[in-house]
Amino acid sequence: MTRELRLMFDFENTYADLPEGFYERVKPSLVGCPSLIKFNEDLARELGLPELSLESITKIFSGNEIPKGAEPLAQAYAGHQFGNFVSRLGDGRAILLGEVIDINGKRRDIQLKGSGVTPFSRSGDGRAWLGPVIREYIVSEAMYALGVPTTRSLAAVLTGEDIYRDSKLPGAVLTRVASSHIRIGTFEYFAARRDTEILRVLADYVIARHYPEIVVKENRYAELLKAVLERQSSLVVQWMSFGFIHGVMNTDNVSISGETLDYGPCAFMDVYHPDTVFSSIDRYGRYAYQNQATICQWNLSCLAIALLPLIDMDSKKAIEICSKVLDSFKDKFEEKFTSAFLKKIGIEHGSNQDYQLVKDLLDLMQKYRADFTLSFRYLSDLISENSDSSRFFALFDEGSNSELSLWIKKWRERINENDPKLISNNMKQVNPLFIPRNHRVEEVIKEAYFNSDYSYMEKLLDILSRPYEQQQDSLEYCYPPEDKDQNYVTFCGT
Repeated sequence: MTRELRLMFDFENTYADLPEGFYERVKPSLVGCPSLIKFNEDLARELGLPELSLESITKIFSGNEIPKGAEPLAQAYAGHQFGNFVSRLGDGRAILLGEVIDINGKRRDIQLKGSGVTPFSRSGDGRAWLGPVIREYIVSEAMYALGVPTTRSLAAVLTGEDIYRDSKLPGAVLTRVASSHIRIGTFEYFAARRDTEILRVLADYVIARHYPEIVVKENRYAELLKAVLERQSSLVVQWMSFGFIHGVMNTDNVSISGETLDYGPCAFMDVYHPDTVFSSIDRYGRYAYQNQATICQWNLSCLAIALLPLIDMDSKKAIEICSKVLDSFKDKFEEKFTSAFLKKIGIEHGSNQDYQLVKDLLDLMQKYRADFTLSFRYLSDLISENSDSSRFFALFDEGSNSELSLWIKKWRERINENDPKLISNNMKQVNPLFIPRNHRVEEVIKEAYFNSDYSYMEKLLDILSRPYEQQQDSLEYCYPPEDKDQNYVTFCGT
């Protein structure tokens, strides 16, 4: 066993080499009787991990065995939670084992989530229960298959111990892989302490790790803000193009690398409505679907404030520089958003005028309560006038036919000069047929919780790994529930 553990990881832990104020060293808490739920073999190969026995996988990814070379730590960070600043948050139930260089030469964090109390846990138990672990595993892997930058799931393990939320629940640990777990809140943590030099250490580390191309720039800290803005705006556009709602876009949940981080009360829309919000804690819709762009810019402004002393010693000049960068967000976002949604209706190189077609379609989808995902997917089969439109029309409530027919006529006139088959195929490359429907994710969790049956999880993961394929034998998984998720609510699980 010892020999196997020595061979398992080739750790190269640069974050642990940073000053101690960046983290607290802590080991995962031992658990009673761990058992493996799921291990991501494809991801393990990508990380360059050798084959391991079931026993080794279970011990390591439950936190019961620390592989040689690991330097377990909980990261320090602050954050704005629903607009309110908390100067000390940190990993309250997550422990970074270390970093590896994957087979593509990319540095990746390996982190245990739900692995016990840390110095940042406050009054929490540092644990996770089975439901949120399954949800994050499924949704993060679905996002990866869709082509959205995201953290990924390497393993899910039952701890064999109960934890307590509103009731007694089975405990579990998720192993999460990320380009890094550095957040906007990490910058806020040091900025709040007015420690400019340690803030510079963080910024230089982030630039070297995630944005090496800007090292030589004249004002690399202003360029860092620009680079993060570019990635975050692209990320949120991708979320919205798939009807995804993060649910809790606090600054401590915003990855500096531009990956989707912290799948808590997240969900994909079924019926399209811009005010859609599922999170039980978002009572006023701060993080609703249509607000995600505004919140993204707001979060970036928090990063800008943290970076001010690095950007220029003259605070007025620093503010001017940051304001100019932040003011560019709206145009950049709208350009990316317009491009993404034009592609969804088959227009590769369109104009702002073409976007009126998208807006009109979204208005009809909202008015007649149409399914977001299937509306765009089924549209790809309607390019020809001889197409059967019954399936598309059936997505909309009664009374929509005349307005839909008029819209389709305008749309066909716009795209009729191109190859219909090529347009349809291009549309199917950006409009998935399968997403992690909320009722299907809940079905997986219920079967796991009540019956210890993980076959539902295996099947759903397999389907979601090929979201753009027809998968004729699994079409029931592409449909929304009969009630269209009218009363669906998500929870953080903390």
